[in-house]
Order: sequence, then C-alpha cells, then structure tokens
Amino acid sequence: MREPTKRMKRIKDHRKNYSLHLQIGLISSLAIFLIAFKITLESEPPEIIPIEIQEEVVMEEVIQTKQVETPPPPPRPPVPVEVPNDEVIEDEILDLDAELDLDGPLDLPPPPPPSDDVEDEIFVVVENPPELIGGIAGVQKRIKYPEMARKAGIEGRVTIKFVVDKEGNIINPQVIRGIGGGCDEAALEALKEAKFKPGRQRGVPVNVSYSIPITFSLKS
Repeated sequence: MREPTKRMKRIKDHRKNYSLHLQIGLISSLAIFLIAFKITLESEPPEIIPIEIQEEVVMEEVIQTKQVETPPPPPRPPVPVEVPNDEVIEDEILDLDAELDLDGPLDLPPPPPPSDDVEDEIFVVVENPPELIGGIAGVQKRIKYPEMARKAGIEGRVTIKFVVDKEGNIINPQVIRGIGGGCDEAALEALKEAKFKPGRQRGVPVNVSYSIPITFSLKS
C-alpha cells in the first residue's frame, strides 16, 4: 500500500512544479517582450534623406515649312509643218503714180431693198391719225343693249383696241376693259360694220394702233 501512495504523491508534486515553472516562464517571456518594446521606442528613427530628381526639359524649335508652288510645265512646242518650196508668192505691185479722178461719179453699192417689216410696221402715233367714218355716234346707234345687262342694271364703258390697216379696215379687235353682262360682245358686234379713213405718215397710208370707248347707258 505504500508504493501507490508514494506514486500519487510524486504525481501531485510534479503537477505543482509544472504549474510553477509555467508561470515563471510566462512572466519571463512577458518581461523580455516589454524590455524589447521599450528599447525599440527609445531608439532614434532612421534619417530619411530626400533625393532631388531634376528633369531636363528640352525645347525643340519647330521650323515652319513653306509650300513651294511648282510652276506648270512649259507648253509643248508646235510640230513643224513642212511647206512645199514649189509655191512662189507673187507680190502685188501697187501703182502709186495713178491719178485719182475725184470729179467722176463714185461707184457706190445700191441701197438695200425695202423690207416687209417696215411696210407691216404698226404705228402708235402718226402725223394724220385714222378717222372713224360716221363718228362714234354711228357705232352707238348699232348697239343692241343685252337683255341680261338691262335686267341686271349693268352700265358703263367698254374699251376696244384694234389696228386700222392701210385700207381703213379694223383688224384684230380686242376688249381691253369690259363690264360684262353681254356688253363686251355687243360692243364688238357693233364695231364690225365700222370703217375708218387710214392714218398717214408723211403722206403714206400706214397701219395704226387705235382704241375706242363704247358707252352703255340705260337712261338713253
């Protein structure tokens, strides 16, 4: 019974010693760590020496180039053409000693024939204007007042333009100012039987542009 008791006692002593040694080791490690940390804080930090970096800037001069206009190529020379040597150019001999007959008749070209355009020319103003045979009163008597214009009460003046030819006839009559209601047509109809004495320019009958007003009035 003694041997187990001794073994148990040894085991207990060993456990006590182990925990004691463990505490001593932890305390020693902590002390060493504190001492090392204190030395690190008290030591001077290393000096940092700044390094200056200098950059060299090189300025390059830009040379402006000029655009040179090249002249166009010269024209090609003409191709020589051979001329036959057989041709002989005769010089005209001018008789400078010839006498001029200033008193004789001159040979002038004949005048141009009268053109048809001049004969058919229409004059606006002439020396002797055309004359209406029977006057405007004769035209007014031939007017038949349109029934439609009468019922509508249309009155006014119709102006007709035409050409009096060399024989005194009316050519191409046109209404240049009308009043409607059939009056324009009635004025043209009344003018068909009219006759003029032709207009004259320097005593010659000519075509003359002419206009005449025809009045429509219900009172008359």
